[in-house]
Amino acid sequence: MSLAVAFQGELGAFSEEAVRTWFDPDVEPLPCREFRQVGEAVRSGRVPAGLLPVENTLAGTVQPAYDVLAEPGLEVVGEVILPIRHFLLGVPGATLEGLRRVISHPVALAQCGEFLSRHPGIEAVAVYDTAGAAKEVAEGKDPRVGAIAARRASERYGLQVLAEDLQDRSDNQTRFLVIRRKDGPPLPGEDARADAGWKTALLVETENRPGALVDILQPLAEGGVNLTKLESRPGITPWSYRFFLEFEGSPSPDAVERALQQVRARAQSVRVLGTYHPWRGGTVRS
Repeated sequence: MSLAVAFQGELGAFSEEAVRTWFDPDVEPLPCREFRQVGEAVRSGRVPAGLLPVENTLAGTVQPAYDVLAEPGLEVVGEVILPIRHFLLGVPGATLEGLRRVISHPVALAQCGEFLSRHPGIEAVAVYDTAGAAKEVAEGKDPRVGAIAARRASERYGLQVLAEDLQDRSDNQTRFLVIRRKDGPPLPGEDARADAGWKTALLVETENRPGALVDILQPLAEGGVNLTKLESRPGITPWSYRFFLEFEGSPSPDAVERALQQVRARAQSVRVLGTYHPWRGGTVRS
């Protein structure tokens, strides 16, 4: 049986492509409408793995994905970075000049700001998913409505490409994190990149006081720990904050462990979300 992996969106989404890139083409992608449903599917054991987009080089952080990571019972075991090319899709016979509305995920629309500004007569409308937008256009059969999505979506839903490479920069990329249930069985490919080194993700909650964030960052800086990501999200109680941190390396070296001990002593709570190999391109499973 093929491995089932949950992702947010419809079949044909960029997340599906990321799933097939990290695992292999024979994986069984499980579409979920909401990010939280991806986490629920993994925590419940319905699927052994899930994939969440966490940031884009143009649009920045995908905040709902980080809220899923904050929930207990999940572990980060890998990452994949996917080049993102956006295509304008329409029903057969549609034209760019005839479009009056284009729909897509809000993060995708944010990556295509220059294209949209050059076409002020086209209204941009946010929906829950890029491939979901393509599916809606195909079902609606309205030549005045288009979708911004991956080329894979055009092939799946029988749409034609009206324009290509809509993204503001040619090096547009999205980073995804691979998750499984905490203390669950290892996924195929978890240890396939031992030569790539390690990254570690933390969830830290601080008090609401001046200098609280500095107090947790200072031990990491003094220990020579290189942060690669810092993201703030609301905590459980009003005006408290959770910080997602990623850094190069694993907690096992003595210097890193000493730094983390100091962070634990200064923070309200610290949880290691996972230690995993950074993405170096290629497919994990061959």
